Amino acid sequence: MSSWTRWHGPAMSRIWGFCWLVAGLWRAALACPMACKCNASRIWCSDPSPGIMAFPRLEPNSADPENITEIYIANQKRLEIINEDDVDAYVGLKNLTIVDSGLKFVAHKAFLKNNNLQHINFTRNKLTSLSRKHFRHLDLAELILVGNPFTCSCDIMWIKTLQDTKSSPTSQDLYCLNESSKNVPLANLQIPNCGLPSANLAAPNLTVEEGKSITLSCSVAGDPAPNMYWDVGNLVSKHLNETNHTQGSLRISNISSDDSGKQISCVAENIVGEDQDSVNLTVHFAPTITFLESPTSDHHWCIPFTVKGNPKPALQWFYNGAILNESKYICTKIHVTNHTEYHGCLQLDNPTHMNNGDYTLMAKNEYGKDEKQISAHFMGWPGIDDGANPNYPDVLYDDYGTAANDIGDTTNRTSGSPPTDVADKAGREHLSVYAVVVIASVVGFCLLVMLFLLKLARHSKFGMKDFSWFGFGKVKSRQGVGPASVISNDDDSASPLHHISNGSNTPSSSEGGPEAVIIGMTKIPVIENPQYFGITNSQLKPDTWPRGSPKTA
Repeated sequence: MSSWTRWHGPAMSRIWGFCWLVAGLWRAALACPMACKCNASRIWCSDPSPGIMAFPRLEPNSADPENITEIYIANQKRLEIINEDDVDAYVGLKNLTIVDSGLKFVAHKAFLKNNNLQHINFTRNKLTSLSRKHFRHLDLAELILVGNPFTCSCDIMWIKTLQDTKSSPTSQDLYCLNESSKNVPLANLQIPNCGLPSANLAAPNLTVEEGKSITLSCSVAGDPAPNMYWDVGNLVSKHLNETNHTQGSLRISNISSDDSGKQISCVAENIVGEDQDSVNLTVHFAPTITFLESPTSDHHWCIPFTVKGNPKPALQWFYNGAILNESKYICTKIHVTNHTEYHGCLQLDNPTHMNNGDYTLMAKNEYGKDEKQISAHFMGWPGIDDGANPNYPDVLYDDYGTAANDIGDTTNRTSGSPPTDVADKAGREHLSVYAVVVIASVVGFCLLVMLFLLKLARHSKFGMKDFSWFGFGKVKSRQGVGPASVISNDDDSASPLHHISNGSNTPSSSEGGPEAVIIGMTKIPVIENPQYFGITNSQLKPDTWPRGSPKTA
């Protein structure tokens, strides 16, 4: 057991890890060229003995050369050439240093695939000439060439031009050898018939309509004579160029709207440098709605859209076929503009079921128009459960959309329709309906009550004069009625006997005694309670006492 633990415990794991590390280093060492050292991202060769005669390359299938970001070479007197394919594999290379070595020649396409190169240092080598074509495609932050025996010629004038035009934190003291083998500061070098070229682009009005064609002309000049070429970038439209040494033309056919805003350049280049003249292409075209989706909710509800067009199209929304007049509650917002493309949304502030419906976007400019439609559902109508019918918008509205450039249906619907503020109009209409319903209900109720009261009064054996609770004043005894009618008073409407009156078609008023009232055909003696509803005897008027009753103070 102790033996098993010794060979399979944590200590053994560390031993195996160390072995793998050693094996990896040994493998990398085998892949690294002689006289050089390597790791996963760097190669450095600084040992002069035995030294290297060619640019260092990693062994095939032994490492990943694209991971190498720095190569440092120093004291390699036998290294004289960098060939075209020596640096191809190091596509991730950023820093290249070759100093105190015997470098004499660099192939024109040596760095063609090394677009990540930022720093090159060729200090104290044997370079007598160096062409700008090595570096024209690179965006170098630093190029150090100090200590090389350059020959004074037009071939190195580009270095002087580079020093004059490109600011550097550290100036370089560069020299060249003239015909007398004397050092001449490169900053003072003057070479006859050796200068930068020039390019002149003669272009007509580059604002053209989509589908049209256009021809550009360019002329170049310079000494040495420059070469001319066209830089059209990623132009989509079909194009054809014809050039000679000093003149050239470019014909663009069936111009696409996707090329609007792109730059076209005429370039003149010689060994000293290059010059270019550029124009921007502007394409006018009819609007196209490339994107329209159902509303989404964020801080506000938004119906997102994307519209392309040049000139900038005018946008108009329709709601259920009627023009939607925008307000602070419903308005169009453009969030992103990309030359001829506009990204935005129709923003709705707290929409309700009254805003459900079909929304149509129409984009229009002088070259045409386009429209698309979307059905929007913000909330269910009151009393309808949306959860019971997930396809509720489809129940109320037809589920349809208008394809690009298909504008017939919506146009027919909108013809003759007056502009309407949809939200305000809908609110006013429903508010009016609610008000009418409420008022009609109240009026109807009042009429019913009045009819009931009138019918009651008509069939009553008492006259309207007996309804003192209507506020018609003191109830007076009808003619022929005896002193039993002693219960009416202007101020005693709360009396339980107030609504009892005497009629003419009754038994003799003398029956039942003086303290009786007639109800129907029966005479009933009644004694009124003076404490009813808090009315004391002192509050009763004397004329309401029954005749013959004692009047006490």
